Amino acid sequence: MTHWFDLEPVGVDFFDTAPHIFTYSIDLAAEPDAVWAGLTADEPLSWCRLLTKVHYTSPRPYGVGTRRIAEVGGGAMQMREKFITWDDETRRHSFYVEQSNVPLFQSFAEDYRVDELAVGSRLQWNFAFSPRPKLSLAVRGGLPVNSLIFSSFVRDTKRHFGSAPRH
Repeated sequence: MTHWFDLEPVGVDFFDTAPHIFTYSIDLAAEPDAVWAGLTADEPLSWCRLLTKVHYTSPRPYGVGTRRIAEVGGGAMQMREKFITWDDETRRHSFYVEQSNVPLFQSFAEDYRVDELAVGSRLQWNFAFSPRPKLSLAVRGGLPVNSLIFSSFVRDTKRHFGSAPRH
């Protein structure tokens, strides 16, 4: 049975104030609605190889308060997530992690925004986190690993949707 560790809830301001923030701006060949549909599908982010499984535990329609579980690396890390923003019209949603099976983080959150380009779309993908106080050094030492994991999500997303042509 999985042991869960509670994380602290955060608001959208955390994407500006967190001790560790990774921001990726990804220009994609796919239209914004197609990218948004992939991000909000029943099995979102299925194209990301390191995300073993992501599924909602809340029924549709999804919105603020929706919950899902994400498994990273074959379930080595599992996160129970709660959405704090969800706007289908502007194609933006954000969540924070309520619980994880690995006690590294005090808080962890992600934000996704899909904007229209002249050709294709831009996915702005933000990761923000703060370590548990006793694990600050370990988390700081692991920042290159986090960067590699997040960069793999970006590569897989470009492979799935195609990169937007450069002007």
